[in-house]
Amino acid sequence: MRPRELSQEFLAKLGFLARLKHDNFIDGRPWPSRSGRSIPVVDPATEMVVAETPDSDADDVDAAVASARRTFESPAWAGMLPAERERLLYKLSLLIEEHADELSALETLQSGKLQGIARMVDVGSGAALVRYMAGWATKLEGQTLQPSIPGPPGLQYRSHTQREPVGVVAAVVPWNFPLAIALWKVAPALAAGCTVVLKPSEETPLTALRLAELVMQAGFPPGVLNVLCGRGHTAGAALTQHPGINKISFTGSTAVGKSIGRAAVDNMTRMTLELGGKSPMIVLADADPQAAAQGAAMGIFFNQGQVCTAASRLYIHRSIFEPVLQALVAIAQGMKIGSGFDASTQLGPLVSKRHFERVMSHIDAARQAGARILTGGERALPGGYFVQPTVVVDATPQMAILREEVFGPVVVALPFDEIDEAVAMANDSPYGLAASIWSHNLSAVHRLIPRLKAGTVWVNTHNMLDMGLPLGGIKQSGYGQDLGRASVESFTELKSVCMAV
Repeated sequence: MRPRELSQEFLAKLGFLARLKHDNFIDGRPWPSRSGRSIPVVDPATEMVVAETPDSDADDVDAAVASARRTFESPAWAGMLPAERERLLYKLSLLIEEHADELSALETLQSGKLQGIARMVDVGSGAALVRYMAGWATKLEGQTLQPSIPGPPGLQYRSHTQREPVGVVAAVVPWNFPLAIALWKVAPALAAGCTVVLKPSEETPLTALRLAELVMQAGFPPGVLNVLCGRGHTAGAALTQHPGINKISFTGSTAVGKSIGRAAVDNMTRMTLELGGKSPMIVLADADPQAAAQGAAMGIFFNQGQVCTAASRLYIHRSIFEPVLQALVAIAQGMKIGSGFDASTQLGPLVSKRHFERVMSHIDAARQAGARILTGGERALPGGYFVQPTVVVDATPQMAILREEVFGPVVVALPFDEIDEAVAMANDSPYGLAASIWSHNLSAVHRLIPRLKAGTVWVNTHNMLDMGLPLGGIKQSGYGQDLGRASVESFTELKSVCMAV
């Protein structure tokens, strides 16, 4: 089903898709790729092409970076008062809300996610984040210091620090929350006074392109936000290695993040890397089995498990292992699978054929290695990239299903007897993005939190984010933080000033 075959009512919401082929967005306007090549955007629920976007190369990267640099150094942006940046960002947040139906439908069409989730998370929380970051434009501050410089005789000194925008930012975002994560990077960068070249995933570029149009509609100068479409190994690599980039903010796999980090070090480019995860959920003996099962289902099946913090490892005290498992299996077997445009759907498709095959290969490898599939483990529907919600048991520590990020609706459950055993299993991972604890024993919870090697620890919840709470990982899960004050400050340089008087 191509866009022109959709209903007129639906097309009215997707006026942006009235044209099948899209250009990059550079210097405030559509910008054809110099390569002339394009990449299809596929609806993962129907496997039909719904749009085409540029397959950009190094020449397009040069154009986008040059535009961002000109604007960063222009009086229109560099001389803009912080309060004016705040006003423009606030106006952008209202435009995002005004176009909520269109933006959420675009997200569902390109990624397969449930439209209700897209409207609530990508659009609703995204708009709220822009408003939150707007406030930081007028609140970045330094410190006054009392120096102890011993001479020369007769001189006194005054010292202070001040924050200045880092410069041109390369924002590289994944396909699982295309609009939300783009806003995580674009909003604080603009609040700090930077300009941005946004590189969306080649699988989900449509909301990034629409966002660029809304940025212009809000009144920002041309070149403040440039959107560059293309593949990661070509356009993405050229962008992150570009000497004109001052800061890279990347969300994606650990392997790609490491290659970006190496390139950043070569150019001494500042960087924030939010990478992979294999997050444990620990259920203590006093937890309610039904509540724990509901929490586990939300932790792993939300957005089809395509969440960096997904609760993909489930450690349950042996005394309640079977009740929790039975309840979780029942939830999985009762989920309605289908199109994200159907309001009754609970589990949509994975984002692409390539990713579908990758998730299925993980399940098949676990089965062949001796793990047992309690439910799921198969393709859910004959068309589209749908995977049944899957619960795995009897896995051993060396199995890939327990060590590698599957990024699908697949959870591995294991019992434990003592808390020390649970901690050891939870920390036995190269990743350290997030974890959760399920218990009403506050003493046990408080003792357990500092023992878990994770950037975020939730208690009696999972996958819940707040725009003021930093999100970042340790170990192989990344470097730096998105969200909160830490995020906006990461788009600044701290300058020290010392004045003899």
